[in-house]
Amino acid sequence: MSDANLLEAAVRTEFGKGAARRTRRDGNVPAVLYGHNEEPQHLAVNAQAFAAILREHGTNAILNLDIAGKKQLAMTKSVVVHPIRRYIEHADLLIIRRGERVTADVTVTVVGDAAPGTLVTQEATVLSIEAEAMKLPESIEISVEGVEAGTQFTAGGIDLPKGVTLAGDPEALVVNVITAPAAEPTAAEAAEAAEAAESEAAAEAAE
Repeated sequence: MSDANLLEAAVRTEFGKGAARRTRRDGNVPAVLYGHNEEPQHLAVNAQAFAAILREHGTNAILNLDIAGKKQLAMTKSVVVHPIRRYIEHADLLIIRRGERVTADVTVTVVGDAAPGTLVTQEATVLSIEAEAMKLPESIEISVEGVEAGTQFTAGGIDLPKGVTLAGDPEALVVNVITAPAAEPTAAEAAEAAEAAESEAAAEAAE
């Protein structure tokens, strides 16, 4: 097995909020590894190493866990981040096998510039797909280069990489290109227009 994304994991023997706080205080993230009808394993992984892997490979990162000397492939299934302090509070990890297909949500990235006078609205930030665990794309790109107003990109109409299939609703709207609304006048412009109207009215009255 390659040592890419190697992450050492210790088995946790203490549970509960207090134990989780102690795990985090020691610089680790409490995690649960489950799947393939195995008993869930409660683990602690190094917070800095885990965060570095997520930054580089996204939230669907494939991990090479070293659990007390035993290697195990896993995928990051979910990560809970503290809303204010932004550290990782907890992670769920899914046991995977090489060649196995998995379902995951991947980020949708909009690239390019649509036609002049249009507004691009992104209705969905993720797309649910199915692919081999080891070949999950980190993101799906949608190009709106030169696209005219009235164009819609639904999930089923997006070009996916080879070997990747859509797992969600094909009719779901992902990106919508509409006519840009007329710009609202600024306060200064509105004041100038009002002054001009008043001057014009005064001039007419004087005549």
